[in-house]
Amino acid sequence: MMSKDMTPIEFTPSSGNVFADMGLEDAEELLTRAKLGVTVRRILESRNLKQQEIAKLLDIKQPEVSNLMKGKYHLFSEARLFGFLNKLEKKVTIQISTHYAGEALIEVAEIG
Repeated sequence: MMSKDMTPIEFTPSSGNVFADMGLEDAEELLTRAKLGVTVRRILESRNLKQQEIAKLLDIKQPEVSNLMKGKYHLFSEARLFGFLNKLEKKVTIQISTHYAGEALIEVAEIG
């Protein structure tokens, strides 16, 4: 039950890209990196590896593993994140299609 003192909360609906909502110039690229990074992190978490094991597997230094696992995806290029997926034996497929108004310009989806 709502009290009489409750006032409605004002909000602005998201565009679907938090980085664009924040007015960042490279919003699409940041969103792509975030989606790729989350995919890499989920795969690594599912394997229950220690950071030293991840570093060896991805051929990176431990501080980079820490950044990756903490979600600091802006520190990694898209190409590097694609490379991590390849090292994790994941196939990366890029599909090019017509863009329609209101759709995301870039989509990342994990299949299987």
